[in-house]
Amino acid sequence: MTPQDQSRANRDLCARAPVVPVLVLDDAATARPLAEALVAGGLPALEVTLRTPAALECIRAMADVPGGIVGAGTLLTPADVKAAKAAGAGFGVSPGATDALLQACVDEDLPILAGAATATEAMALLEKGWDMLKFFPAEASGGAPALKAIGAPIPQVAFCPTGGVSPANKGDYLALPNVVCVGGSWVAPKDRMAAGDWAGIEALAREAAKR
Repeated sequence: MTPQDQSRANRDLCARAPVVPVLVLDDAATARPLAEALVAGGLPALEVTLRTPAALECIRAMADVPGGIVGAGTLLTPADVKAAKAAGAGFGVSPGATDALLQACVDEDLPILAGAATATEAMALLEKGWDMLKFFPAEASGGAPALKAIGAPIPQVAFCPTGGVSPANKGDYLALPNVVCVGGSWVAPKDRMAAGDWAGIEALAREAAKR
């Protein structure tokens, strides 16, 4: 897939729901029921971050949940890209971007939501063909006002803000014309996952799915 094809695929994916759950999972046994609850609640695109030893196994468990698509977050190296693709990831997410990482995603046909926090970073990625990006870390980088300012001179680039996004501020981001969706972890609280409260997580997902 070319960068342009990857961006189109990610725009379509991000447009499915206003929130992409960002998941840090320690136990693969919780992966499938968690994915089923989130998808049932109206959040089909799921990001499992590669921050735990169980992450790839969790991606494998989620990959065939009907109606959902699981992606791998915190991609940092070409090896991460290959491992995520082999585990069944349908898209990737990175906090930033390097030439090696971007090329690996092209080689592996893994659509990447590359991170950018400044106008310069957004312009550099746009020059390479990517126009659907992750705005990270969103709140620490100035929040919705900063993203609005970036969007004025670079309207052709769209974003999924992640990092500090919550129910309290998600509406500020989603109101911007250059925001397709947001990423957030609040829809899968650790205490509810530990308790196996899948109905409660589904309810949180339903609320998050409302624009």
